[in-house]
Amino acid sequence: MNSLLEALMYGAFAALFSGTVLPLLYRSKNARKASFGLSFISSVLLLGFAGTILYTGKGVLFPAISFLPGLDFTLGADRLSAGFVLLIAAVVPGVSIYSLEYTEHAKSEAGKDLQAALTNLFILAMLLVVLAGNMVVFLIFWEIMSLSSLLLVLHDYSSEENKKAGFFYFVMTNLSTAFLFLGFISLFRLTGSAELGLGSVEPGALTLPFLCLFTGFGIKAGLVPFHKWLPYAHPAAPSGVSALMSGVMLKVAVYGFLRFLLAVPSPELWWGVLVLTVGSLSALFGVIYALKESDIKRLLAYSSIENIGIIFIGIGLYVIFKAEGLPALALMSLTGACFHAFNHALFKSLLFLCAGSVVHATGTRNIEAFGGLVKSMPVTSALFLIGSVSIAALPPANGFAGELLLYQAFFQASALNDPLLTVLLVIALSGFALAGALAAALFVKLFGITCLALPRSEESRLAKEVPKLMLVGAAVPAAFCILAGLFSKQLLSLAGLDVEYPDLLLLGLLLGLIYAALFLAVRAKDKNGKGEGPARISETWGCGAPTLAPSMEYSSAGFSEPLVMILKSIYRTRIVHTPKYLDGQESLFKNGDVEIRLLRFFEEYLYIPPARAIESISKRVARLQNGKLDSYVLYAFLAVIALILATGVLV
Repeated sequence: MNSLLEALMYGAFAALFSGTVLPLLYRSKNARKASFGLSFISSVLLLGFAGTILYTGKGVLFPAISFLPGLDFTLGADRLSAGFVLLIAAVVPGVSIYSLEYTEHAKSEAGKDLQAALTNLFILAMLLVVLAGNMVVFLIFWEIMSLSSLLLVLHDYSSEENKKAGFFYFVMTNLSTAFLFLGFISLFRLTGSAELGLGSVEPGALTLPFLCLFTGFGIKAGLVPFHKWLPYAHPAAPSGVSALMSGVMLKVAVYGFLRFLLAVPSPELWWGVLVLTVGSLSALFGVIYALKESDIKRLLAYSSIENIGIIFIGIGLYVIFKAEGLPALALMSLTGACFHAFNHALFKSLLFLCAGSVVHATGTRNIEAFGGLVKSMPVTSALFLIGSVSIAALPPANGFAGELLLYQAFFQASALNDPLLTVLLVIALSGFALAGALAAALFVKLFGITCLALPRSEESRLAKEVPKLMLVGAAVPAAFCILAGLFSKQLLSLAGLDVEYPDLLLLGLLLGLIYAALFLAVRAKDKNGKGEGPARISETWGCGAPTLAPSMEYSSAGFSEPLVMILKSIYRTRIVHTPKYLDGQESLFKNGDVEIRLLRFFEEYLYIPPARAIESISKRVARLQNGKLDSYVLYAFLAVIALILATGVLV
């Protein structure tokens, strides 16, 4: 068995490494195609690898390579890492097929080659993070993952927007690594080992590592209030990369946190309360900020924050139930969190690929300029609808399947003996349900404004369906979304997860029969009713107007306006009127503009003040650069002394 698993994994490594090197050595369209073909092959091998471990329940440890005295380069996989390898393998096929065509629309040949190479390197780094056997290996590939994704965000360096996104991402990802480094150093001091296991360390001694790792992984995952890099980085990256970043990279951070948490035999109760609270706030703020967005990719990025919040709600529930001695509910919560992570990877990658197709066809990310795409881009619209139904958690799609497990766990909160904890879970359940309702409204808005009604711009009117490879690439995660929903019970059973769960296949068949019966009834009435004969085609009644115009339709801002006003205490909404008059006495009104302005709370109160303080300190430090060699030798000497002292204190 081990030889088979090693063959599958080494084959995947070889395919991804070759896919990284090939477009850099042979710069041609065929080399890029081969590169994405190799990433596709790697995903097939990874599916076999992860599926075997999940089904048999037997992990694998690869032969160690010694690269430092007392420290080996180790890779291995158990059921947790196999689950996240499966997640990577499920997203990569669609992205690979989609990128075969999408990458060819980059501005330069060098940019196309680099994009193909870095995409493979990015996937390889994420895979090796999940398989890392100790903290050093984990951090090495974590940094390669961050660097390759940063370069992909900066693929169009001439754009000011991309530069700003890259700067935000660079700062936040380094902050994340700094906290992880502190957390791992703290663990090393407690265990005396660089292995990811904790041995017999008392939970009370793990407070510092827990806080550092929760912050470090939370920044990378996009938890509120460390989420701000997502709405910048995801829109700036190519759509295939956005799908990988949102669908996979955020989950790698979730994996890292779970790897630490599951190694703790008895986690502290307050850890669970903290994780649940931060997860709930992230879910609510993520969807609330998504509602006001008119940039399609930025809206999806905010939606990712909401879904990451939902995953952390499940993790928080797991810790609380485990600390309270309720293992069955803890397993259900953990299963719900992991299953939602898997499902989010599928439907969010689908939505980012569809968004890339829409932006490719119209040349804009502004939702206000879309409309009527269901006629000009019917296949993309159908795939977009599947993604929207899934993320809105409508049955029997996969989004519903994951959230159902979390609802089941919440509904059994009465098993807790502590009334305060019960009240906390009821409050968290209310927030969870509200986030779900707002998410449904969000994707009604996104799909309705984008695909339905009349085109709102010339670009939307002239839009054409994207090439077949881009359609097939998006169709792959769409098919997985439906299958993962219908066969969710069977998938959980195959993975060896014994939790109470309804069979959604029966529900799906029942809904399919109902829809088919309704369709046939409408068709039968059309043929046999009073309206027998040629169909009458006319415009929808337009309140007396002779013809309907796009300006009469709901706009993105108009759809969100009631919610924006209801939540104005959060948005800090300001309505600004700018009237123009025909006379100097401002008595004869000519025309005017009305604008709704929203406060960027986290950016203006949390990010900008420290940035200004750092800028001020940097200017003072810059004065030390006096150009004298004696001064620089002194600085170097002081730095060495400081490092020696720090090493003595920390290690």
